[in-house]
Amino acid sequence: MELSKPCITEKYNFMNKNRLEAFSDGVLAIIITIMILEIKIPETPDFKALQSLFPIFISYVLSFIYIGIYWNNHHHMLHSTTSVNGKILWANLHLLFWLSLIPFATGWMGENHFAKATMTVYGILLFMSALAYWTLQNILIKSHGKNSVLSKAVGSDFKGKASLVLYLIAIAFSFFNEWISGGIYIVVALIWLVPDKRIERMFESLASES
Repeated sequence: MELSKPCITEKYNFMNKNRLEAFSDGVLAIIITIMILEIKIPETPDFKALQSLFPIFISYVLSFIYIGIYWNNHHHMLHSTTSVNGKILWANLHLLFWLSLIPFATGWMGENHFAKATMTVYGILLFMSALAYWTLQNILIKSHGKNSVLSKAVGSDFKGKASLVLYLIAIAFSFFNEWISGGIYIVVALIWLVPDKRIERMFESLASES
């Protein structure tokens, strides 16, 4: 009986990781679905009716890119892990909570043509989502050790820390000039839009060494 315990633990760690990935993917897919449902079908069959939807469409595109970035990086991050625990599960739920509020801010921002208050709320949600992701990342690193693949790949995490600072600057600007804050949100998205291949390079390096 004693000999079977390590195998059982390893099995359940593996299952937990798979369930975490599947659940997270499902939530992110639902978030995107909710956002697209905010774009209402025009009542009249002409191109003029589409003009009123333009701000909503732009806000949808920006949020779609952000959710896509989180899905991509979340996938890579979990791929570098071997097991999960209670802290990781709750940290992941914390991230999903803030991301689940993105559709609300996206619709509010688009419906009100990027008004100052809507841009402030959108920035706060982006900041909290980034902070939650950074927290999850650090809990994973602590769980797997400083010599883990994730820890070596992330390094000093300049992009993550710079994003948090840029979000705070954008939130401050949103009270005075919503277009500057909007520009900063786009800049941060562009920074992360370039695929982050740090984890992939680390796996390739380990494969070549072996």
